[in-house]
Order: sequence, then structure tokens, then C-alpha cells
Amino acid sequence: MKIVYLANVRIPTEKAHGLQIMKMVEAFKNEGVEIELVAAKRINNQLEGFDPFDYYGLDKKFPIKKLWLFDLVDVKWLPRKLSVPLQNTTFAISALIYLIRSKADIIYSRDEFSLFLLSLLKKNLILELHTFPNSKLSLYKYLLKKVKKIVVITNYLKDLIVDLGVDPNKIIICPDGVDVKQFDIKESREECRQKLNLPLEKNIILYTGHLFYWKGVYTLVESGQFLSDKELILIVGGMENDQKKLIQYIEEKKIKNVLLVGHKNPKDIPYYLRAADILALPNSGEKLISIHYTSPLKMFEYMAAKRPIVASDLPSVREILNPANAVLVAPDVAYELAEGFKKVLADKNFSEMIVNQAYQLVLNYDWYQRAKIILANIQ
Repeated sequence: MKIVYLANVRIPTEKAHGLQIMKMVEAFKNEGVEIELVAAKRINNQLEGFDPFDYYGLDKKFPIKKLWLFDLVDVKWLPRKLSVPLQNTTFAISALIYLIRSKADIIYSRDEFSLFLLSLLKKNLILELHTFPNSKLSLYKYLLKKVKKIVVITNYLKDLIVDLGVDPNKIIICPDGVDVKQFDIKESREECRQKLNLPLEKNIILYTGHLFYWKGVYTLVESGQFLSDKELILIVGGMENDQKKLIQYIEEKKIKNVLLVGHKNPKDIPYYLRAADILALPNSGEKLISIHYTSPLKMFEYMAAKRPIVASDLPSVREILNPANAVLVAPDVAYELAEGFKKVLADKNFSEMIVNQAYQLVLNYDWYQRAKIILANIQ
């Protein structure tokens, strides 16, 4: 089988979707698929000089083709309401030209606009959906009927699509995943702290990922007001502008014991997770993407890292986590989040129990398992 994975993204990118796409392409290749990644040639990729296979820690290599597009998103004089559609349209046109004579058995993509254009000429299309398109519903209704299969990351997304009249048998539910072996590192917690220059005496509460408000990072830093000086909230990730906003918020609130270390190479994340005592997943309950649509990569990485998880009690999180494998707390309540951290720190036996339960479960969510499920449904 030959698959083209079409992605209107920068590769490499500091955003999680880049990791997810690269890992899935590698997983498809691992299953014997002849595969090519077709991505966007962006002019503002600060990671352009990095080898994408080394950056993401991939063992298997595959061809990557980058397509031309008008990349004016960062041009200050052009409003985003114009630059983003221009970017998406020109990428879709480039994709159509490049793939019009493709002999691939499947064109697989998370880019709905490119698939919309390709659907005028192609029938071998697979759409992977990570959110529900309320603003472009008419386009999606057409596209959902034209594509061969639809991959969704939550049961809730499947229900919404079925409500639009789509055949349930056309939909494949596949939450995100993790490369479990990548997090099976030999270094101890203390060795990782020494390697990363982190304090040995603190109880480290770690968050990895972006710093968007719906990710709950503002509630996380506020929880520091209810913790002792023995605890350190460590935040890894985020784009520079978001880091500045969060630092300003921390300073205004005079919150102590919070450390931001910025974006790190994905290969370094297993060491940060192993260095922690607790891993935080504080998603907000104020946005639909957080409540119902997301299947956080960090959640699976946390589970694979064998560290106790304290997470917001949301339907999206509940699709994987439960009180047997994590501590679930009310979202957007800093005091409740802090109490969750205290519960883990106070009961070592309980902490070990939820860690073991989470790890046994995450073995079912390896990227290779995900690729096998998708291939079994599309072959």
C-alpha cells in the first residue's frame, strides 16, 4: 500500500501536531506502508535547519516533500483574516497540482481545505479530525460524505459527526498516542535533575506543552499560592510571546516557586518527565476544545513516564483517565488543583498504584498500535 500524508504544517515545528504527524508517518512505515509526507514550505520556520528525524527522535526515515504557498501570516500589515485563508488556499492548490497524478492508494490528511479541493478529483481520501468545524459546517458536511474514512480522536467527535448524517461505520475512533519506548529511559529522577540542572530537594510539579489559556496553565501557576516552599511548579514549553504573558501574570500575582524553562527538543521531554514528582494536566473547562475535542499528547507521555498525574476532570480527559489511574480535580479551581498535588505527595502507596494503572493502560496507545487500527479499517 502507498500512502501520501498531506499536512499543511511546518516540519519541524514546536507545536504538538508536528510530533503527532511525524510519529504517525513513522508508524505507518513501520507497518510496511510505502509513505511520503507532503508538508508546507513555510518562510518563517525557525527550526528549518534542524533534521526533522533527529529533532523528533525517529528511527525510520521517509521522504518529505515541501510545497510552495503564500506564507504571509507573520506579515504585520496583512490581517490574519486574510493571510490565513490565503495561506490555506495556496497550499491546497499546490497539493492539488502535486497529487493530481499521484498513484497513491490513500491520501491521508488533517487539512480539510486541501481534501475539499482534492475531493473534486480523488476518491481515495482519509480525513483525520481533531476538532468540530462549527464555523465551516457546510464545507465539512460535503467533505465528510466524500472522504473514504474519517479518523477522530474522541467518542464525542464521532457522535457529532453521526448527528450530521454520516454512517458510523465510516468513522474510526483513535485517540492520540505515544512512543512508549522513548520514555523508558534508564536514568533515575536524581540523575535527570542533575542532567537538567534542577533542584534535588524540591517536589517538582511539571507541566509540558503550550501556554494557551485553555490549557489551564494560569490555574496551574495560581495553585502555587496554596503550596509550600518545598514545591516547585516547572513549566516546559510554550512560544516566546506566550511565555512573556505568563511571566507577567506570575509577577503581577506575586506567585513564588514557578519556573519556566521554555521550549525544549522533544527528545529532552522524557528526562524532564522522569525528573518530576507529579505531572499536571490542568485543562480548562471553559472551552469546547478542552472539554470535548482534545486528546492531549502530553497525557499519554505522562502515562508512559511512570509519574503520578493530576488532571482536570473533563469528558475529554475521562476518555482515558479515571480515579484509578490519576487524581482528577475540578477544572479552573487553583485550590482544588493544589489539593490534588498534596494528595499524591502525602500517599506514596496510592501514588504508585495510579502510576502502575496508567502505565498498563498506555501500552494500548502506542503510535504503532494506532497505525495498525487505522490500516485495518482502510485496507
